[in-house]
Amino acid sequence: MRSLAAFEAIVRAAKNVGQPLQRAVELSTHPFDERNIHPDISKVSLTLFDNGHYSHATFEAFKLIDNRVKKISGIKDTGFNLMMAAFDPKTPRIQLNALQSMSDTDEQLGFRHVFAGAMSGIRNPRGHDNEIDRPDTIDLCLDHLSVASVLLRTLESRKIPPP
Repeated sequence: MRSLAAFEAIVRAAKNVGQPLQRAVELSTHPFDERNIHPDISKVSLTLFDNGHYSHATFEAFKLIDNRVKKISGIKDTGFNLMMAAFDPKTPRIQLNALQSMSDTDEQLGFRHVFAGAMSGIRNPRGHDNEIDRPDTIDLCLDHLSVASVLLRTLESRKIPPP
């Protein structure tokens, strides 16, 4: 079984010939485990990632977040506008904390912009461009999936509506 894991690491590294040597060759754990990628993101992105479709893996992770926010908030919009409406600290459809102090309001407002910015800056370019025009590296994909995991866990720990 150990030789199968070593073979898998070599195959993953072979997809990146010409790029810097990846740590996957040296490790017996999958990079998703190393980065603690959220299990729901793994469901939509793992196969794409393993097949070298890094841009598409990132896009699917952020599409998952967009759809979750839409479902929880009941707002029919998508992307940036959805996030700005859903996390609005004055009339939140998704409330991350008690909103009782300035710190609570700052956190709500900050995550509102992080969610919205992730849709504009990470998801949208991968939804409108193709992988040939916008090839992501394995490390950039893992960074994006880590951000998506933080956002999904933040969403899951919301106060209102209860998870």
